[in-house]
Amino acid sequence: MSEHPSDPVADLTRAPLPTAAMLRKRQNIPIQLARFVVFNARIMRMVRKGHHG
Repeated sequence: MSEHPSDPVADLTRAPLPTAAMLRKRQNIPIQLARFVVFNARIMRMVRKGHHG
């Protein structure tokens, strides 16, 4: 256990920062909507396979 409860769980000081292009993609509503639809389609396909296979 950690000596101090405020100690960080992971050191993220060396983690890469998102580029300006990546930030624009994350804030772009049409891109996020498309990603949401694709993700949900994949999940639904897995659920259907689990029920029929």
